[in-house]
Amino acid sequence: MGSAKQLTVPGRYDQISAICDFVAQGAKKAGLDEDTAFHVQLACDEACTNIIEHAYGGESEGEIAVSWQVNRQTLTITLKDRGRPFNPDSVESPDIPQNPDKIDQLKIGGLGLHFMRRLMDKVTFSFDTNRGNTLIMVKHIKPEEAT
Repeated sequence: MGSAKQLTVPGRYDQISAICDFVAQGAKKAGLDEDTAFHVQLACDEACTNIIEHAYGGESEGEIAVSWQVNRQTLTITLKDRGRPFNPDSVESPDIPQNPDKIDQLKIGGLGLHFMRRLMDKVTFSFDTNRGNTLIMVKHIKPEEAT
């Protein structure tokens, strides 16, 4: 079942849907159910938005390289950019109110990273001066999903 594909697009908001569609192909190849595939797409949407906003400081000439790889046990999504370095330890965990009536008290910031970590099984970041930022997100394939 091993398979892999790669796509490089401009670091622009109008390209996020193309990345999500591309990642959906990987989710389909992995045999993920519709809800799990949506979670993978949402995590990628959040990651790409963060790359554009924070690594590139808004839309720019920068690019986002995305790849997916499917093996028997995992779908691995890799996103690379050449923007400003990102240190996930510098992002505070959001203080999410337990009471839904208090949701308006939620501070903006850190939610994208929080969602990525909640939606995916593993999220790792690295930065290399020559290669830029690399984000790797892994989703485990349940035995009943594997085809």
